Amino acid sequence: MCLEIGNKVAVIDADIRGFVTKINNEEVFVKDEDGMEYCFLRKELVKVEVDQNELSKYSDINNPMLKAKTQNKEKKKKTSFVKDKREVVMEVDLHAEKLVKSTRGMDNYDILSLQINTAKHKLEYCISKRISKLVLIHGVGDGVLKTELQYLLNNYPVKYYDASYQKYGRGATEVYIFQNQ
Repeated sequence: MCLEIGNKVAVIDADIRGFVTKINNEEVFVKDEDGMEYCFLRKELVKVEVDQNELSKYSDINNPMLKAKTQNKEKKKKTSFVKDKREVVMEVDLHAEKLVKSTRGMDNYDILSLQINTAKHKLEYCISKRISKLVLIHGVGDGVLKTELQYLLNNYPVKYYDASYQKYGRGATEVYIFQNQ
């Protein structure tokens, strides 16, 4: 693919679009709409000739393949709340791939910080909305996230324990939030 400075490009494995600013052999520098500049290999980029919204003006509405795709998008979004014996339980999956589209460019510290901040945000939401149970799905792994969650939970008026093994396996912590504080 022939890329030149000023071409509009999109990254194949990430949701990044921008303009080519510099080319060094196989390395291509791309500046996105926010002004951030990234470096990608030439094979990771796709030249964008026409914006997607321009293409959609000319698409065939009666195309069966297009109809199938639009019908799939109308499915209900899965809620993170579960009714369990007449009480509301909030489930939060802290796996990195569930929190962000791509972990490209993130190291382990960034991912752990994102997971802890998400857990803290959801815990404070449950406290403010008076939701008494929160299930944090952290996975088994090396136990780093579980240890950090325990450290976080010790700073709140909660009781925590391993969640149901039948339902979640060994990779989840159930948090009971005391409401009369």
